[in-house]
Amino acid sequence: MLDVVKIPPGELFALLAAIGFAAGLNLYATVTVLGLLARFGHLPLPPGLELLQGWAIIIGSGILFVIEFFADKVPAFDLVWNAVHTFIRVPVAGFLAYRATSQLSPEHQLLAALLGAGVAFIAHGGKMAARAAVTPSPEPL
Repeated sequence: MLDVVKIPPGELFALLAAIGFAAGLNLYATVTVLGLLARFGHLPLPPGLELLQGWAIIIGSGILFVIEFFADKVPAFDLVWNAVHTFIRVPVAGFLAYRATSQLSPEHQLLAALLGAGVAFIAHGGKMAARAAVTPSPEPL
């Protein structure tokens, strides 16, 4: 594993907001990219997120990203897929924010988790609304 450095609070906040937003749009791509960037030393992760740079996490999230990529190409199924993922993306974004702030007090960790989940919920909700608006409705029989 690579060394993990302590990130200053301002940068940590920005990282949490970015991770939450990206996870709300596509969780698996976010985890894969974070893992690869950390693995190859391009992005220092907070101490609680060092597990993302493990090959098992990178490969697993990469496979799920490919599945999601094709699921998003099927009209109507993509709406169901994204609706189900509301209950995956938002909590995982909160969990990532919680883990990323392991050096903070439990109260601050909880606030960070709520921030991460809230940002993911807003991003995911916007994506769902846009997708629902552009997905053609089925023709009546």
